[in-house]
Amino acid sequence: MQFAGKRYWLVGASDGLGLALAQALAAEGAKVILSARDPGRLAEACGRVPGATAVVVDVAKAASVAKAVAEIGPLDGVVFLAGVYWPMTAQAVDAAQLEAMCDVNFTGCARVVAAVLPAMVARGAGHLVITGSLSGFRGLPGALGYAASKAGVMTLAESLYADLRGTGVRVQLGNPGFIRTRLTAKNDFNMPFLMEPEQAAAEMLALMKTTRFKRSFPMVFSWLFRGSQFLPDWLYYRLFAGKKA
Repeated sequence: MQFAGKRYWLVGASDGLGLALAQALAAEGAKVILSARDPGRLAEACGRVPGATAVVVDVAKAASVAKAVAEIGPLDGVVFLAGVYWPMTAQAVDAAQLEAMCDVNFTGCARVVAAVLPAMVARGAGHLVITGSLSGFRGLPGALGYAASKAGVMTLAESLYADLRGTGVRVQLGNPGFIRTRLTAKNDFNMPFLMEPEQAAAEMLALMKTTRFKRSFPMVFSWLFRGSQFLPDWLYYRLFAGKKA
């Protein structure tokens, strides 16, 4: 996969993994368009990516997504990285934060995909890269909202891949573990295999250079989450929830 001269739109790229991946793609010769909600932070991010263009977008608003797509024009690829996160248990549910996680992380992804996909399908070419999470493989305690939204994103990517195989429109899914960002800074628990944004971006870029559908990383840490899908409920919840159902 060659990126030189190709136009890639990175949605959710003002910091963290999105910014690091934008820098990596620019280094590969791609023409990158960065989007985020905050104009100030977005402008600062563009200043750190050679040749980058900034387009403000709020993925929680359909009109904002449509306006951004019209402004950007034809694209070779789109990487969806936007997300919000708050640690949350069922006992301390916050309705506004729960809705925001679902609306930005999952429905926001669906809005962007629906806005860019028709043009890709019409010309039989394009590249969609969606960011899932190791937390999306199975429900986790304290991850109400975030785990569910990422599970939805991952299933969306799987359905897209199933429909678009062999059409010329490539679909890929990257599932990272913990990345050191302003979002994970909210966690007050130990985060095994914590990655720097640049490490996670290297994993995403490695995936994008292949014909593989998905990549879950760090690899060793991902075995725990992927393996959990094969555990019976009684054992899984005893191990991960710590209480009897």
